[in-house]
Amino acid sequence: MRKVAVIGVGCSKFGVRRDVNVARLSFEAVKKAFEDANINGKNVEFLAVGSAGAGGLYEEVLPAVVVAEYCGMTGAGLTRCEAACASGSAAFFTAYMAVANGLVDLAVAVGVEKMTELETPVVMEMLGRAGYYLWEFHGFGPTFPAYYALYASAHMEKFGTREEDLALVAVKNHKYGSLNPLAHFQNRVSVDEVLASPVIAWPLKLYDCCPISDGAAAVVLASEDKLRELKVEDPVWVRGVGFSSGTANLSRRGDYVGLKASVLASRMAYRVARVEPRDVDVACVHDCFTIAEIMAYEDLGFCKKGEGGKLIREGETEIGGRIAVNVDGGLKAKGHPIGATGCAMIYELVKQLRGEAEKRERQVPLKNYVGLAHNIGGVGHYCYVTVLGR
Repeated sequence: MRKVAVIGVGCSKFGVRRDVNVARLSFEAVKKAFEDANINGKNVEFLAVGSAGAGGLYEEVLPAVVVAEYCGMTGAGLTRCEAACASGSAAFFTAYMAVANGLVDLAVAVGVEKMTELETPVVMEMLGRAGYYLWEFHGFGPTFPAYYALYASAHMEKFGTREEDLALVAVKNHKYGSLNPLAHFQNRVSVDEVLASPVIAWPLKLYDCCPISDGAAAVVLASEDKLRELKVEDPVWVRGVGFSSGTANLSRRGDYVGLKASVLASRMAYRVARVEPRDVDVACVHDCFTIAEIMAYEDLGFCKKGEGGKLIREGETEIGGRIAVNVDGGLKAKGHPIGATGCAMIYELVKQLRGEAEKRERQVPLKNYVGLAHNIGGVGHYCYVTVLGR
């Protein structure tokens, strides 16, 4: 397989974006990525679009075709990728493989979702159908907060994780979100405010949950031959990708204190990239709920199992700590347009590895120049872990 580099990234403003349709929202990200890579749509040979809600959350059933036309990529090979909340990472992986296998020299991955066109109860129902509809949603009717509440309560019971530990994740991510001009939430919160927010599914409260968001992100990937042609001298390289999955039916899982798919996908990514968890300078992990970030610390090997609460309590996932995590605000504050999240993680990591964070307070001091993206679909039904290096 050939080496593949990321040579351009772009991201739209996340939030309630009723000012644009899916095509225009995608264009905001693609335009920035093209300018960053110094290319145009006619150069693109393959486009992969990640979107989980096409035809359901928003009106377009064939978003790849619409995005390609609007962004000037008609004629490129097209595909749409669905992996629930990891759809953006599935698109990135598909574009990466097209270049790595020698099929094309220049590919683009776009993640996009419009989630605010429908009323919140309808969106919650549609998201709650992820997994095994007949056995779970249709059977006893949980939504995503309830699924993750099962994991939170089990983690608290087994390891002594506290509600205050969950709140600290929200506090950290809102702090960094307030420094990110693209983030959905720009406000800081306190532990007391998180704990006092309405209970959604105990122990998860409103401020433990990510928002319903609109947004798009785009990534341009290129072969070494294309790098020479474009005179790109110091790109960010895709060092490794790992992937795995979990059972559709949550009742068939062995425990509820971590996501096995995260463990397996990260081990694969570390092996391919020839790095270890301690080598990672900055990580974007899937914090759809605050407990998800704490479990990710453990599943990705940043700490021992059961010590995730301690890691956040001691400030080790802040800038200046053992490993900087979700310094773009994460899904919790940056927002979680489910198809866009995976590509938005790559956007953030590329900016960090180049030393280009929008504000100095958000720039992570780099030692090894290694970044990691951890993107979950469903409740560990899908998982992609991507390691980037420079």
